[in-house]
Amino acid sequence: MNGLVQEARDLAAGLRKELGAHSGPPEILVCPPFLALGAVRETLEGSPIRLGAQDVHWEAKGAFTGEVSTAMLKDVGCTAVILGHSERRHIMGETNEMVNRKVKACLAAGLLPIVCVGELLEERNMGVTREVVERQIAKGFDGLTPEEVAKTVIAYEPVWAIGTGKTATREMAQEAHALIKSVLDVPVLYGGSVKPENAAEILAEPAVDGALVGGASLDVESFGAICLAASRS
Repeated sequence: MNGLVQEARDLAAGLRKELGAHSGPPEILVCPPFLALGAVRETLEGSPIRLGAQDVHWEAKGAFTGEVSTAMLKDVGCTAVILGHSERRHIMGETNEMVNRKVKACLAAGLLPIVCVGELLEERNMGVTREVVERQIAKGFDGLTPEEVAKTVIAYEPVWAIGTGKTATREMAQEAHALIKSVLDVPVLYGGSVKPENAAEILAEPAVDGALVGGASLDVESFGAICLAASRS
């Protein structure tokens, strides 16, 4: 929840200029707030940078005040949606079951679900990271066919590393990503205070397929540097 519409335009324009005519790898996706989606789409039109959203509701339409549907997101140019982010889970009270319904709605609409999983600090300290992550995956992907699973992406975000400046070591990231890949064979992004200073070493790990960038994405130079690190990894 950062930036007004003009700020989003300026950020998108700066990113487009910074990356030039870049075409992957890496594939680059930006997910601004809902109210800025139209403006950012216009700014990025003709560039290889894709547009996504930060959340969606599972129903197609109806009396769900304040919510946004998959059709609305596609209409404004989105191709992907972040689902089950830790802030949605732990601040807004989203459950694994709610995430599952959103995943299914996105797949039915042809949107790429980027499903976030990860443990709290106390859960890591208790040694139950595996149980937490496996439960989130099992319930979040419940009822999906192998073909549907293949159309998803997972983002591992240790909750204790989000916005705190703390970052999982490259070994910790590799271990968690390897765990996830042992359950589902899908691309896995790392999210948790990713910045230019640590992006290269994290992205160099074989089980890390990309990054879900938070605060650093609000700065053109920082986000551009992370994209560059991804292209070299």
